[in-house]
Amino acid sequence: MLLNLLVLNEANHANNDNFVEKRCAVTPATVMRFSRMGLNVQIEKGAGVLSGYSDQEYADQGATLVEASNSVMSDADIVFYVNRPAPEHLEQFKKEALVVGHIDPFFQQELVETLAHKGVSTLSVEMIPRSSRAQKMDALSSQASLAGYVMLMQAANKLPSILPMMMTPSGTIKPAKVFVIGAGVAGLQAIATAKRLGANVLAYDTREVVAEQVESLGGKFLKIDIGETGQTKDGYAKELTEEQKIKQQEAQQDAIADSDIVITTAQLFGRKPPVLISKETLSKMRPGSVVVDMAALSGGNVEGSIPGQTAIVEGVTVVGDGNWSQQVARDATDMYANNLLNLIDEFFDAENKCFALNLEDEILAQSVITHQGQISNEMLKKAYGKE
Repeated sequence: MLLNLLVLNEANHANNDNFVEKRCAVTPATVMRFSRMGLNVQIEKGAGVLSGYSDQEYADQGATLVEASNSVMSDADIVFYVNRPAPEHLEQFKKEALVVGHIDPFFQQELVETLAHKGVSTLSVEMIPRSSRAQKMDALSSQASLAGYVMLMQAANKLPSILPMMMTPSGTIKPAKVFVIGAGVAGLQAIATAKRLGANVLAYDTREVVAEQVESLGGKFLKIDIGETGQTKDGYAKELTEEQKIKQQEAQQDAIADSDIVITTAQLFGRKPPVLISKETLSKMRPGSVVVDMAALSGGNVEGSIPGQTAIVEGVTVVGDGNWSQQVARDATDMYANNLLNLIDEFFDAENKCFALNLEDEILAQSVITHQGQISNEMLKKAYGKE
């Protein structure tokens, strides 16, 4: 019996995020691979249109085009999402179906508890560990890399000057100064993009171990002594103490004030992001400068940033649009679809034509958050106060 893999047109299904999802969880190329593996791929009509893929392209590779209905939903063994299930879908999943997507589990406790109650197995791609083996299925990193590019391009488009040095008969234009706070996946891509466009780039991260990566991309690393810092086993920056946060903000003020563009990428896994730039610091920047707050939708790194919007704060353009990779939906779809293909391929039992949900495996133990009627992830249990 073939496994039914269902992919929905998320632009048609609101999940209270107030934006239209442009990405899709599969591409025609991954549909072909899934079909060869023995999966029956069903895709809701129009699911790939906003990312540049027509219904016919999916059909040509073996997908069955469907309308979202109770019968289609209840027959699905695996349901792929880019984000998380819409409320109306929760009653339609069959027991023991596997739901995969960006669930945002630390901030969606009610949803996670409902999925557990329904007997659904839920795999949250944010929880996939950052290990060598899991790298090919690390959707969080693939989307963050695109976000770094998009944020820099947004800033460049809003800046009332150019990024590279330009020598003209009427004078020389100095290169723009870009300061990137946080040298994770998104930050490093923002640094690389800024350097390609000819800007002078300075970067800071609490993890001095990333200084070499910054410098390898042509940026300079700002060293600030705030005491002992480091990173988690998954490569995320550890949370700073209040005293360390104050020292960091004070030490960064001069670099921020001297910059034309500042990009903040500081996010803490499972917690609200730290505020790194105050309105007082913004007031010291030149009018027309641009600050991009990557974390605006989840709490914000910049005081005064507005989730989902671009605002003028103390004469500075503060971009908090969020959903960054959506702006390059074709590439974002390609990368995410490949992440999911690699995930299924890693754990697919070809002999029995099923997804082997072995919670003894390190990757599945961390990323599967509900299973057999229970919240199965220990970190989430602790966050929810259920231990």
